Formats: sequence, C-alpha cells, structure tokens
Amino acid sequence: MNETELLLWARGPGLEYATIIFVFGMVLRLIEIFMLGRKKNLSELRASGVAAGIRTMFSRFAPLDKNTFKRSAYTVVAGYIFHIGLFVSLFLLAPHIELFESIFGLAWPALPTTVVDFFVVLALISLLALLWHRLTSPVMKFLSTGQDYLVWALTFLPLLTGYMSYHHMLFPYTTMLAIHILSVELLMVLFPFTKLMHAFTLFISRYYNGMLAGQKGVRQ
Repeated sequence: MNETELLLWARGPGLEYATIIFVFGMVLRLIEIFMLGRKKNLSELRASGVAAGIRTMFSRFAPLDKNTFKRSAYTVVAGYIFHIGLFVSLFLLAPHIELFESIFGLAWPALPTTVVDFFVVLALISLLALLWHRLTSPVMKFLSTGQDYLVWALTFLPLLTGYMSYHHMLFPYTTMLAIHILSVELLMVLFPFTKLMHAFTLFISRYYNGMLAGQKGVRQ
C-alpha cells in the first residue's frame, strides 16, 4: 500500500469503521450508566433540582474553590490551557470547519492559521508538562495506571501529527496527513472504553450531583 492508498483508506473505510465503533461504544457506555439506577430519595424535596443541575453543569468549569486551586494550581492551569488549545484546534481551524460542513452542513468563521498554531503549541506544551508532573510527582506516579499514559498518548498524537502534516514536516504531506487521520481514528475507537469518556459523562455527573443538592436545598 503506497502513501496515496493509505490516505484513501484512512479517509474512507478506516473512518467508517472508526465511526461505527465510536458510536456503538458511546451508546453502550451511556446505556450502562443509565441502567445503574439510583436510590430513592426519601427526604422531603425543597425544589425540583433541575435548575440547580443545569447550573452545576457549567459553574464547575471555573475553579472557584481557592483551596483546591492552591493545592493543584499546576494541573489546573495546565489542564485549562490544554483544553482551550484542543478546542481551538478542533473547532476553529479552517480544514476542520470544512469537514464539519461537509458532514453536518454547518460552518462558522475560522481563526487565522498562525493563531491556531499558537494554541496547538500551547496545548502540546501543556500535555508535556502534565506528563512530566505525572512522572515526577510521587502521588501522581503512584496513582497512575497504564490507561492514564494511553489516554495521554491518544490525545497528544492527533495534535502533534496534525501540526506536522499542516506544516509538511518529517514525512511527505500525503503520508503525514494519513498518519494524522489514523491517529484520530485510533482515538475514536478507544474513546468510549477509556477515561476519555469523561468528556461526556462529566455533564451527566455534574447535572446529577447538582440536581440532588438542589432538591435538598444545598447551594452549589
């Protein structure tokens, strides 16, 4: 298989297989979560909890707890930088927007490539910083499992290969683009079955916890 055939496979059958596994895995994991059920709340309800649940989904994006921020400032700052860089590279790069438009029929203005490059580099640096912290912090190193390092690699590679392919680095453009697409497809295949699933479940858990607190009259 030459580089052109590899790229065609990655854009065609490879993407189809990855999408099927991703969708199947997401549905399966969500069914598992909602089938867990919950204990009946026997206390008197002070509110429906819906408003509190929705508010909690978004309020916890900001590290309002000063003590928590003080203890984990390194990971909080690096984590925010990474997520902002990932968002910009995924949703505000012109080629990605064109892809979304071809699939969903929706498009929006793109940022200049130099701006996106800046955020991608920031995201890569923040991921390296988080990896270094995981490897050097005794507590983080003790708590880390093989899946944590797998998730790091699955997240790091699409950003790195995307940057390299866009700037024609290391390999010919066709080969590097194929590698980038394959790295994204690998991420899609393993996404539902790893801790990356938190990108979706965090909203469910935040709403649930906020709703329970709201029903009990606890301010979030």
